[in-house]
Amino acid sequence: MNREQTIFYALGEKPPPVEAAAASAPETEPVLTKREREVAALVTAGKTNKEIAADLVISQRTAEAHVENILSKLGFTSRAQVISWMTGQR
Repeated sequence: MNREQTIFYALGEKPPPVEAAAASAPETEPVLTKREREVAALVTAGKTNKEIAADLVISQRTAEAHVENILSKLGFTSRAQVISWMTGQR
């Protein structure tokens, strides 16, 4: 199983058809800001938005906004996908 298939399997979802996945794949790697990478690393560590906020000394709402931005930029719908993506980046 590749990374995408593993994510869908872990989430109990059916992967899109191969041609649809290839058509929707971005041509360039999405760029996260330095802060978004910090937040993504904390998500990967299993931290909640409240814990992320405390670690970075920001409001919980700001932490939530960073997580939402990360999901949006990467085209993901769950934190598990962010974890998988971050693991592949290392």
